[in-house]
Amino acid sequence: MPHDHSHNSPNSLKRLLAAILINGSIVIFEIVLGIITGSMALVSDAVHNLSDISAMILGFWSEKIAKKPANNQKTYGYKKIEFVSAFANSILLSVAIAFVFYEATMRFFSPVEVHGKGMFFVALIALVGNSVATLILQKTADQNFNLKAVWLHSLQDALLSLGVVIASIIIYFTDWNIVDPIISVVICIFIAREIYKIISHATNALLDSVPNDIDFEEVKTEILKIKNIEEVADLHIWQTDSHQKMLSAHLLTTQEDAMNVISTTQKMLHDKYEIEHTTLQVLPIGEKLANCNHCN
Repeated sequence: MPHDHSHNSPNSLKRLLAAILINGSIVIFEIVLGIITGSMALVSDAVHNLSDISAMILGFWSEKIAKKPANNQKTYGYKKIEFVSAFANSILLSVAIAFVFYEATMRFFSPVEVHGKGMFFVALIALVGNSVATLILQKTADQNFNLKAVWLHSLQDALLSLGVVIASIIIYFTDWNIVDPIISVVICIFIAREIYKIISHATNALLDSVPNDIDFEEVKTEILKIKNIEEVADLHIWQTDSHQKMLSAHLLTTQEDAMNVISTTQKMLHDKYEIEHTTLQVLPIGEKLANCNHCN
């Protein structure tokens, strides 16, 4: 069965670098002007931009590291560096979000005057920058899961910048400064929700959990539907990165032609579940597996 070891094309990496530079400029711009105008909404939007930059850097850096070949110590290679980095970035981002959330909450009790006009122009520039980055990433978003996720992050950022623009207009015409911390809190809650998803996914992957889009019992049932397979034991399904799903199992069969059983099972797993890396041990019915106290 062929294995798919394709990676992002150089063109994709160039687009990631361009998006990183754009978002990095926006972060610096929003933080500086957010402090000058007194807008926590701008600061919180800048922090959210940091999450996008982290996702982009992770996508770029992990792609480079993942290309390193497997060795005697790292027999699966370095693909899981993606999940390690995602987990670490999420923890750091959680600390930043907690700070912004605290500062925004304090403003409900001690309101601070916000310069709506200055906030508007800064947010508008950020909106333009985020939109450009989103369009750049959109052209490669369908290549793989990572690029799709990065594009979604950028798209969300553009939408959040739009929210800050709307808030600045309301403040300018009504002087309702309370709108600023409200927007900040909403953004923080939104980011926290995304952080939870990343941490949950990274943790599951690092623990070799079954990928979210695969039903363990369903896979077992489908294998048992294959002719001559009577029992499935020691079935494990996990992923080394966002691109590669793996499976290993013991198949007890009435058929002597082990290669036919293996090829039929591999084809089904590839076509139905996109599992391309499989390790299957075929045994005759009645054979007892030695040293298999861990078999599920």
